[in-house]
Amino acid sequence: MSDFTPRDLPLQGRHIVLGVTGSISCYKAADLASKLRQSGADVEVVMTPAATRFIAPLTFKSLTGRDVVVDMFDAAETEAHVEVARRADAMVIAPATADCLASLAHGFAGDMVALTALATAAPVLVAPAMDSQMWEHPATRENIAILRDRGVEVVGPMIGRLASGRTGPGRLAEVPEILGALRLLLGQRSGDLSGRRIVVSAGGTHEPIDPVRFVGNRSTGKMGFAIAEAARDRGAFVTLVAGPVALETPWGVHRVDVQTVREMLVALEQAAADSDAIIMAAAPADFRPASPADHKIKKAPGQERLVIELEQNPDIIASIPGGGIRVGFAAETRNLAEYARQKLPAKRLHFIVANDVSAPGSGFGTETNQVVIFHDDGRVEEFPLLSKYAVAHLILDRVLERLAARERPATPPA
Repeated sequence: MSDFTPRDLPLQGRHIVLGVTGSISCYKAADLASKLRQSGADVEVVMTPAATRFIAPLTFKSLTGRDVVVDMFDAAETEAHVEVARRADAMVIAPATADCLASLAHGFAGDMVALTALATAAPVLVAPAMDSQMWEHPATRENIAILRDRGVEVVGPMIGRLASGRTGPGRLAEVPEILGALRLLLGQRSGDLSGRRIVVSAGGTHEPIDPVRFVGNRSTGKMGFAIAEAARDRGAFVTLVAGPVALETPWGVHRVDVQTVREMLVALEQAAADSDAIIMAAAPADFRPASPADHKIKKAPGQERLVIELEQNPDIIASIPGGGIRVGFAAETRNLAEYARQKLPAKRLHFIVANDVSAPGSGFGTETNQVVIFHDDGRVEEFPLLSKYAVAHLILDRVLERLAARERPATPPA
């Protein structure tokens, strides 16, 4: 087995300051604090006095294992009141009220949340929450524009039912969206793939037999989506070409939906034209019905068989010129090494990720995968059963190594 440290938690080692201001949606901030911890982050919470009227600081202390700072003068008794700001890798303010946005835009530091945001050099993400009239007021719109001009990231608000009973813009973004926006922000600021363009394919394809039936396979797209998410977390601009799958688009990822192999080929050709790498994690159908019916095929009386003639689909990755670093997948049920090695030159791959989909925990629809990576220089790397997110990082580590080797200046002759 290869020697490595798996990357299972997307925010492992990050120190995140969570600012909570006085809104009825404070209850979502508790869930956000919990999810940040589950993602590996060290979380420190600062609150405005108004926020404590909606939710007790003890809630956040229980979730994070750290004392919550509300009064800046209390903080000054144990350490400089700006130390919280200095520790931060990023600050998230959720919910951010109209009053909070005004304080940030105009440099006021009247509470611990505004003070921390003013004092930190770390990136700041705000998730506004307020009634729609307040959100749409010109003063609030101007404050948002000022903050964006200064590099503050804004996620939401959503349109939905508000505490007033009305429906409109102003609802706090959902926790997965806030987490996705945070991971995108951190990746863009400090990720090792920042500025790179990565193309990922995911899922199977549906080749129509008639308007209601198709030829397909069991691929769920989870591996490809994990790669897209991990690349996003490392700062890449990601284009995800997805077959028909039931998965939410990772925040900040550009998704192109397709149905058939021919549609996937066209989408990938366009996306790969200026990409640094293309990772073909999809499982496109090898064959398609030669003559799809225009209407639903009906069973005739006494009919026992239906013969459908199939024709070969184009090999997508082999058909795409360029694409930077080229990575393929081999999902097999036997002769794993033999079939994977055959595909390397045929598809002009730099390396191929092979897995036995009949092995426990490594098939379609699982949250884990066990892979072997075959390189075009003959190297072989075997890995244990890992989360698909951890496998995604292993793949991206090797993409990064290949990119660095391509761009490394040639050693001048002695």
